[in-house]
Amino acid sequence: MPRRSYDHYCALARALDAVGDRWTLLIVRELLGGARRYTDLHADLPGVSTDMLASRLKDMEREGLLSRRRLAPPGAAFVYELTDRGRGLLPALTALADWGAPALDARRPTDAVRAHWFALPLVTRLARHFAEGVAVIDVALDEGEFHVLLDPVDEDPRYGDGPAERADVRLRMDTATCADVAADRLSLAEGIASGRIAVTVPEGEGEGDRPRRERATTA
Repeated sequence: MPRRSYDHYCALARALDAVGDRWTLLIVRELLGGARRYTDLHADLPGVSTDMLASRLKDMEREGLLSRRRLAPPGAAFVYELTDRGRGLLPALTALADWGAPALDARRPTDAVRAHWFALPLVTRLARHFAEGVAVIDVALDEGEFHVLLDPVDEDPRYGDGPAERADVRLRMDTATCADVAADRLSLAEGIASGRIAVTVPEGEGEGDRPRRERATTA
């Protein structure tokens, strides 16, 4: 069945023809953290049916937003990953996350949550707080851990699920604090000063591979 189009000769309409369907941008959010298997995507998109996810992935592959490849043995599973066109949506998703963050007030009983969902709104706030020397930041919440890359090489994602192999700084906070930072109700400096955010600088991680980086003291 062909996909519907707005049939407007308009750049925004063309963009929405490609990514305006339900779940599409959330799939991009997941894949911005790196290649994922179908089962991983389904697990981190609570509420999406298997049929809907399969349909969206096919649509996105046809639109040139993602590609599918088989892992080398012994894995041999298929994974999905963003193309350059798909990764080009990062600024748009970051802007949407910034716009939506003020709506993260009290968590509703029906709300699912994954730690890495906070990465998009946190990227700009972490970059604003930490100096150039800090490149990799681990963020630990009660629900899990993710890492943010502030100066990645071109082929790397801006964030990933789980801890980084080597981090310059590690932050620990609860989900409510993370939501307050994302919504600009609390700055990182205020959170650290009040004790709501714990900061550690790993000792000796990566020594010999790269120089030690120092945490900034900017507000």
